Amino acid sequence: MICRFGAAALRIRSALLALAVLACSHLPALAEKRVALILGMSKYQNVPVLANPARDAAAMGDLFKSAGFDSVDTKLDLSIVQLRRAIRDFAATTATADIAVVYYAGHGIEVNGSNYLIPTDAKLASDYDIPDETFALDRLLDALEPAKRLRLVILDACRDNPFDKTMKRSIGTRSIGRGLAKIEPSSSNTLVAFAARAGAVAADGDGANSPFATALMKYITSPGLELRLALGKVRDDVIKTTGNRQEPFLYGSLGGDALALNPVTTLPSAAANAPSDPDQIVRRDYEFALQVGSRAVWDTFIATYPTGLYSEFAKAQRNKIIDDEALRAVAADKASKSIGPLAALSPDQSASKSDLPLAVGDIPRQLQLELRRVGCNTSSITDTWTPAAQKSMELFNKYAGMKLEVKVASTDSLDAIKSRSGRICPLTCEQGYQVDGDRCTRITCKAGYEVGDDNTCQRIEVRKPQQPVARQDRSPPPRRTYSSGGGGPTPTAPLDCNGPMGFANCVAHNLAKNSH
Repeated sequence: MICRFGAAALRIRSALLALAVLACSHLPALAEKRVALILGMSKYQNVPVLANPARDAAAMGDLFKSAGFDSVDTKLDLSIVQLRRAIRDFAATTATADIAVVYYAGHGIEVNGSNYLIPTDAKLASDYDIPDETFALDRLLDALEPAKRLRLVILDACRDNPFDKTMKRSIGTRSIGRGLAKIEPSSSNTLVAFAARAGAVAADGDGANSPFATALMKYITSPGLELRLALGKVRDDVIKTTGNRQEPFLYGSLGGDALALNPVTTLPSAAANAPSDPDQIVRRDYEFALQVGSRAVWDTFIATYPTGLYSEFAKAQRNKIIDDEALRAVAADKASKSIGPLAALSPDQSASKSDLPLAVGDIPRQLQLELRRVGCNTSSITDTWTPAAQKSMELFNKYAGMKLEVKVASTDSLDAIKSRSGRICPLTCEQGYQVDGDRCTRITCKAGYEVGDDNTCQRIEVRKPQQPVARQDRSPPPRRTYSSGGGGPTPTAPLDCNGPMGFANCVAHNLAKNSH
């Protein structure tokens, strides 16, 4: 028994130390979340096909994936409906992103100083059709607005516009320019990169990719290369490749911090990696031990950290387990010997109650209380991190847009939830109740209505009672015989035809009787 206990303690101690090393290893900070939407329009239905945009978009999608972007969505040859849906879906993705990038290759058009992206099914028979059959660049910028640190739009859409030759002008004063118009983004940390200067036309190129896309693939995701410097190198490369006929241009502004689309994380020095909190390692070990919560683990923790605040906490937790074991032993002894009440056998059981601060000694319980405060936990509160509590944490991550640890209750998760005010998870009500602020109230219907299966008031249908129908007796009346004597007809029994009268005479006699 002792050997098995010692071996178990040794294994637990090794596991704790390994977890502590993992938790406190000096790793770089988590990378920022980067997302990208890649759009390429080649197969135009009403004007000549463009050769390169689809190839350019596919190559750019692979480029951003290789750079480690968290999400890269490549869409080719979209109709106007598909283009709107793709940008709407990407807007939801940018809600939790730090860096959001959109690359578009295809036709674009400028009307009265506003720029529009042209999907493959556009006809543009008249300038009046432009708002309906194209997608405004301003709306695309709105979709990137939630991104926290950088919003970047790259437009390889300054090609010569073939729709301009056949498009009817419904308004004589409406201006339709050559290439795209200059743009000034209204939000800070927003950049719009044109393949050519405003009003100029970009070449589709004779190679596998356009000159602009070729230069982008060379520099834009170079490891550690600052974005503005990378775009400057793209400009120089395109000017050189096209013999000064095409000059890419950048609009918008960034702050003073260096920013690269493909940052390089370097391991900091040992001095820089030293934890600012001297108790960080022991606190992490304490949290892991608290999750296991066995006597053997607390013995290991106290042996590893014999002194200090967390050692005292661990001793209190171990004493609590020892007292619980003693209580169970007393209860078992009582059940077997039937002596006295349990309270009389353990008068000092309340003296061992732990007086630990909630922030350290009861992390699972306090974390469940915080999850309930923000509306994500409806189950009962316990001292352990149950599957129901883990489900509540998953709901919080879903609606808060975070990625907190689910399997283990930690102080980092507790601090993150404490920093959020108000309800995070939406309120749901039972059948017959409706959401009213932060509570559920019973649905009340007016007279003659009741709550239906869809939680709305519906008219009560009143059915008229059916009138009972009398049943008719269709059985035949009983057969009767009469005699020919006076005083009216009197029923008489037929004669027995087996007597001396003879069968023929008897039958004739009976028939005569019945005819009366």
